[in-house]
Amino acid sequence: MTMVSDPYSGLQLIELSHEWGHGVPSYPGQEDVRMARGVKHAQHGVLAWKISTVMHTGTHMNAPIHLVQCSADLAQLPVDRFFGNGVVLSIPKNSFEVIRADDLASAEPGVKKGDVVVIVTGWHHKYSDGLEYYGESPGLTKDAAEWLVKKECRMVAIDTPQVDHPLATSMGPHRGGPLMNRLVRAYRDATGRDEKQEHPEWNIAHKTLLGAGIPTVEQVGGDVDVLAGRRATFSATPWKFKYGDACPVRFVAMVDPTGNCRIDSGNA
Repeated sequence: MTMVSDPYSGLQLIELSHEWGHGVPSYPGQEDVRMARGVKHAQHGVLAWKISTVMHTGTHMNAPIHLVQCSADLAQLPVDRFFGNGVVLSIPKNSFEVIRADDLASAEPGVKKGDVVVIVTGWHHKYSDGLEYYGESPGLTKDAAEWLVKKECRMVAIDTPQVDHPLATSMGPHRGGPLMNRLVRAYRDATGRDEKQEHPEWNIAHKTLLGAGIPTVEQVGGDVDVLAGRRATFSATPWKFKYGDACPVRFVAMVDPTGNCRIDSGNA
């Protein structure tokens, strides 16, 4: 477990990110992360990497411009979106299941207005370059996204590859899909349902959240299980990226078992 305790304040910091680098899982249809050493210790006495990547890799944040034209990019998002109090909701789900508004409403502790909301389905344990991880993950329904918007959430994070159900994305039969050719048949065989009737709108949950100006963090990982069903303070700071739709982030939670930690006033 990656938990660090500050020896002065007693504040505990908990890792909520997957490791990022060469070979991390990448979405179907997207290129892998490519890394090469521009300079190296043996030759130059210093290390510096050259990287080519899609920004939607590992634990990453999406800005509204990702799916909503002419909306805020990462650089335009107000910084108070990236830090605040909130809750980790434990909502276990299996393959192809959905997270509905009533799942969110019944989870404990309850979501407060303005919270950072972290949804843990257990899917982060499957994090891999696999058919199951990307194709069978649970996802938010439209009514779940609308419920979070009504709560005026500061930020919404989830431990799945995407906010939406995969059958509501281009991995299924939407836009340029299916990017996973076996997905539609696998869904019908497993559920007995028609994917077009069950998931008729493309990325609707994500568009609903981003359309309300709520940034999202996908592929939460690390030691998030430690905080399931608990409140904490969260930080996920993206690059100040003009026109940036997304970028990897280091997502961290903070809890204070002593109840004594306070942010310093900054006065001498």
